[in-house]
Amino acid sequence: MFKGKKVIITGGTGSLGKAITKKLLLTDVDTIRIFSRDEWKQVEMQSNFKDKRLRFLIGDVRDKERLRRAMRDVDIVIHTAALKHVSIAEYNPFEAIKTNVMGSQNVVDLCLENNVDISIAVGTDKAVAPLNTYGATKLLMERIFISANYHKGNQKTKFLCVRYGNVMGSRGSIIPTFLNHIKNKKTFSITDPIMTRFNISMNEALDIIWRGIEFGKGGEIFIPKLKAYQLGELIEVMQELTGNKIKTNILKPRQGEKYHESLISNDELRNTYESQNDYILFENLDLEKYHNPQINVIPNTLSEPYSSDKVQLLTKDEIKKAIIEEHLLNNFS
Repeated sequence: MFKGKKVIITGGTGSLGKAITKKLLLTDVDTIRIFSRDEWKQVEMQSNFKDKRLRFLIGDVRDKERLRRAMRDVDIVIHTAALKHVSIAEYNPFEAIKTNVMGSQNVVDLCLENNVDISIAVGTDKAVAPLNTYGATKLLMERIFISANYHKGNQKTKFLCVRYGNVMGSRGSIIPTFLNHIKNKKTFSITDPIMTRFNISMNEALDIIWRGIEFGKGGEIFIPKLKAYQLGELIEVMQELTGNKIKTNILKPRQGEKYHESLISNDELRNTYESQNDYILFENLDLEKYHNPQINVIPNTLSEPYSSDKVQLLTKDEIKKAIIEEHLLNNFS
């Protein structure tokens, strides 16, 4: 599906952007444009990948004119650019709006201007019944992308989203933070050991983006079927794997922090369908017309909201296996 295609990745120097790039380079893609504002990370990527199909473009999704030039003649847009940290967005709400909302609108406008084939935006669980500024801006990002399918007129662009939680081992997530505290012999603070979080590996995150691009008709939000873990069990596993025990502090929930992650709210259930690997949120779906021979889409079998405290929890052995398979301890010594 990427043969001869020109792809742009907004926020392409982030953890996800790098992983997408690595996987795309295994295909017959024509060119990959890495669009981000981080000069040093672009230099690092250029040195690490050394592939003639890569183009490195400095810019910000807030800057519509720069983005217009970057998106010229593009076939596929993968929109990952965002301000992602809850606390940063909470204290800098206008900046989060500029990037996550206005920047996303710029992407949509220029997809239509360039008659792009498909544009997929990467969302977050925090957009479901948002409790913080970050979640609210990402909810608006989803609405901007999904609603574009209704006002695009006769243009061919398909707009859709994927929605999941923090990727295991991604920058700023709990495992790298915990390992850094062990290395520096710092006390590690967690909110509550019984808090739960969905578990998604980088490979699983890439797989759902690929499924969205391959099967999406426009207007869907693809949500993967996942297991979850308790924070307390994750901390125990990390201490066992590293052979280090450090003191942990129990804190009150931070502003905007949820005890459990939710990927589908109660009100969204009526518009949710499912395939073998995913739930598919689609407000105007007609099952008789929504036919794809490669995936069997049926009404969802959920009886309650899709939340990390209501799904199967990973055992400690399963958590260990996931950490090892993702090579998250490779740089730890």
